[in-house]
Amino acid sequence: MPTNLAIDDQLLEQALEVGGFKTKRETVNEALREFIQRRKRVELTRLFGQVEYSPEYDYKKERRTR
Repeated sequence: MPTNLAIDDQLLEQALEVGGFKTKRETVNEALREFIQRRKRVELTRLFGQVEYSPEYDYKKERRTR
């Protein structure tokens, strides 16, 4: 989907250089992928300590049943 964006030229040039990309499109797409991955990781870290495991659960037994 074609989109026109007003992107800071200095930021884009720096990202091109640091990322080693050949095109602006590659640079922006990779930046978006990294942004999404980072946000998902942050969301996952919020779950740490909130999941409770049953002391009776035997993961080794589950492996043998397959």
